[in-house]
Amino acid sequence: MNETPTPHAPVSTTQGRPATRWLNCSVVGMGLASFFSDAGHEMATSILPLFLLSIGAPAAALGAIEGVADAVSSLVKLGAGWLSDRVTRRKPIAVAGYMLTGLTTGLFALATTWPQVLAARTAGWLGRGIRGPVRDAMLAESVAPEARGRAFGFHRAADTLGAIAGPLMGLALIRILGGHEATSVVYRQIFWLTLVPGLLAALAFALFVRERKRTGQSTAGLFKMLGSLPARFRWFLVGVGLFGAGDFAHSLLTLRAAQMLTPAMGAARAGQTAIALYVVHNILYAGMSYPIGALADRIGKRRLLALGYGVAALMGVGWMIVVPSVWFLGVLFALGGLFIAAEDALEGALAADLLPEDVRGTGYGVLAAVNGVGDFVSSIVVGTLWTAVNPAAGFAYATALFLIGAVVIYRLRGR
Repeated sequence: MNETPTPHAPVSTTQGRPATRWLNCSVVGMGLASFFSDAGHEMATSILPLFLLSIGAPAAALGAIEGVADAVSSLVKLGAGWLSDRVTRRKPIAVAGYMLTGLTTGLFALATTWPQVLAARTAGWLGRGIRGPVRDAMLAESVAPEARGRAFGFHRAADTLGAIAGPLMGLALIRILGGHEATSVVYRQIFWLTLVPGLLAALAFALFVRERKRTGQSTAGLFKMLGSLPARFRWFLVGVGLFGAGDFAHSLLTLRAAQMLTPAMGAARAGQTAIALYVVHNILYAGMSYPIGALADRIGKRRLLALGYGVAALMGVGWMIVVPSVWFLGVLFALGGLFIAAEDALEGALAADLLPEDVRGTGYGVLAAVNGVGDFVSSIVVGTLWTAVNPAAGFAYATALFLIGAVVIYRLRGR
């Protein structure tokens, strides 16, 4: 397969003309928008627990804030994807979503109680829910089908780099604005500064992403659109959903590593080492997203995604074993970053291959909702098994679902 799409292969009827290269203005614009958006809200997220503590919020408040916001985001994605299939232009919806997230993250600075933070976070995640499936549908239509792996991989790499840059900027600003003693005033100043990357995200999408007016868009209702999704895509959702029901939050990896290393290192040093390993995890995640996407364009997205799910199972087996070695744990964190890169780069790219253009937005909305439900289920079940039985039981549950999901995705071709 050629590295560059030929000019004879049109991208889609919505774009109006064929693409001669995959790294075009729209792909770069979406990458920049995701980089700035993630940098802004991760800057806020990194200091949010400290801010809540400074205003006297209980420890459970953070869980409530994140749980409610994620649930709202997942539900909105389904409706936003369906709506984007009914309109002639998707771009205004995506720009509005980025704008809403950027503005509401800055509004944390006005909060004096944690329910006010909850309201702002929920509104911000409403924006994320609105823009997610719309942007993915536009990204799929911005390149030729044989270049989708590279486009989605590039986008995920840019997104992850923003997630790395955000907390680093937050830490730097604490030092600059507060010295060695940060207060709620300092945190509020940082929240206001998140407006800059947040608004840059909306601006990048508005200026760089190109979209031509769509014709022949659907007028069907939501349930009719859901019923018209192809059978192979539905089996794809089964595989993604099973895998997602075990795909726990990777902050648990940091906790598990700290627990393993504490007897030998002490709590403080073990915690710092675990955080450093998590940074390595994120760097590998960002660095491997594009190479995995490019490889998928050559050998096939389905097989590579199934392999990525298999890597997750291998990682799960490793976490069931107590080996208090930094090198061993480093390998497990690396496997975690590798499979997340494959998951995020290839699920969206493969979905584009399985979805007809007229229901692509709806399909991405359903995919996002399935992933959201999976995140919720995995967090509850793994956390419960961890507490009620032991950590190995939680990882065993996750590993079993990783393997089942890999088998379903691998067998998708036959379906």
